[in-house]
Amino acid sequence: VGAEGFSSRDLALLEALADYAAIAIENARHVHRIHELTIKDDCTSLYNARHLNRMLDTEIYRSDRYSFEFSLIFIDLDHFKKVNDTHGHLMGSKLLAEVGDMIKDSCRQIDLAFRYGGDEFVILLPQTTKENACKVALRLHKRIRERLWLQDEKLNAHLTASIGIASYPTDAKSKSELLHLADDAMYAVKNTTRDSVIAAKEGVVAQSV
Repeated sequence: VGAEGFSSRDLALLEALADYAAIAIENARHVHRIHELTIKDDCTSLYNARHLNRMLDTEIYRSDRYSFEFSLIFIDLDHFKKVNDTHGHLMGSKLLAEVGDMIKDSCRQIDLAFRYGGDEFVILLPQTTKENACKVALRLHKRIRERLWLQDEKLNAHLTASIGIASYPTDAKSKSELLHLADDAMYAVKNTTRDSVIAAKEGVVAQSV
């Protein structure tokens, strides 16, 4: 028996257990990383569209059970293709990452931000009325418009966004209808004036909201 009360056999057993524990911890980290890869977008580190569909199911369940309203904000970057055409796809990817970081920084802890695809982003706002979602959308619109982007690359690019809003159950009674309305509101901006905010079933959102 050693000075600390452990025999050589005890020490060998403890070392074996420590090895197994280390392996288990490492495996858990790998599983967590794999899970992260399945729900997150590589370019922006925001959640992906697949995860949005899952989280919408959860929010609809909570909304129906507890009578919560929640809202979706769809964001499309105006003339983003020009960035890729003028400065290359690497700069385009860096710009998407910067926008993703800004959106994430603008969210509350309970909000969820997603890259929906291409240069489209979505924010899921739990327990948020349509009126408050409009306020959030206007703040985001202003931040995107007033910021100089890609400053580290000395480009100091200007950017605007077309934004659409829809709420559940105020506007829609199903997931597909909610997505459709928010997407339509965004495209109503994109296909007309761009650089504005439209709420489903209401029209352009005034800056005074």
